[in-house]
Amino acid sequence: MTTQSALVKETGKLKDKLNQVTLPPELKNKVQEMIERLSLMAEHSGYSSEYERTSQYINWITALPWDKTTQDRLKLKTARQILDKHHHGMDQVKDRILEHLSIMFLTRGQKEVSRAPILCLVGLVGTGKTTFGPSLSETMGRKYIRIPFGGMGSARDLRGQSRLHPDAEPGLVIKALKRAASKNPILLLDEIDRVTTAARADIMGVLVELLDPEQNSQFIDHYLDYPFDLSDVLFIATANNTRNIATAVLDRLEIIQMPSYTDEEKITIAKEYILPRTLKESGLTKDNLTIDDSVWPKIVRPLGYDAGLRTLERNIDGIARKIARTIVEKKGQHFHLTLDNIKKYLPSY
Repeated sequence: MTTQSALVKETGKLKDKLNQVTLPPELKNKVQEMIERLSLMAEHSGYSSEYERTSQYINWITALPWDKTTQDRLKLKTARQILDKHHHGMDQVKDRILEHLSIMFLTRGQKEVSRAPILCLVGLVGTGKTTFGPSLSETMGRKYIRIPFGGMGSARDLRGQSRLHPDAEPGLVIKALKRAASKNPILLLDEIDRVTTAARADIMGVLVELLDPEQNSQFIDHYLDYPFDLSDVLFIATANNTRNIATAVLDRLEIIQMPSYTDEEKITIAKEYILPRTLKESGLTKDNLTIDDSVWPKIVRPLGYDAGLRTLERNIDGIARKIARTIVEKKGQHFHLTLDNIKKYLPSY
């Protein structure tokens, strides 16, 4: 088969792919014209780099969830149970999320629900901000995706780049929607205060468009060059503080302060959440480990105060690793941690 006839055949495959999905009529007409130009080029001049660009573009637009959504589950009792299962305490945060779901329940089918302020969880590192995204996903039955903003250095990271540029591709928003395969996912905008200083103004400008219900129904990615409706997306933002967030963005957010944990709360979280999870991930069982109550303060605070849970998680991970190795080396099966031997199991600092 000649290169020219092969290109004609490939162009036919693009037509078939286009006809197998539902696209906005204007976009479909636009792409059909692109394919027709390719067909003429294939008949007269053979292979062209234009084919690669057009093929990649069609692959992207046919993979996006233009009309695909998931059905919401908005039962408050179930929502509270799921939130309690994954998060100890934090009643103020949970209550605000339940209030948000209540408004969504009462305004189902109305566009006004999209005008509710975007929840922004603000708190120190390790206080559990990011984990509320997956919990809310399980609660509502929506797909969950996350866009990390830490170190983001260009608004093009969010909005994509024009197809005129070599190696152009869509931005992180469109990529996230493709992964979710749904146009109404929960989209976590993680650490929006940690973008680079040089790009902050431009990125904040895109954030205003993403979070504003008057604008996000017509969000344009430079690569797609066609508006995508983001009004069904449930945005949640997180930040360590609000100092580096533009006023226009803050105006569209409802700030919820994430509390620091007390030692007593950390001990409860360690016993009920972290330790069972770590044992399972390490291939251990509760029969392999007993920890005296008097030992927990040493595990929680080996070096001093820590507002979050990261140090606690690292300490429990370290204990599990040492026990797993000892079991594999056939030096024991059950281990009892006391004040006398705890230093042997804690990570060295």
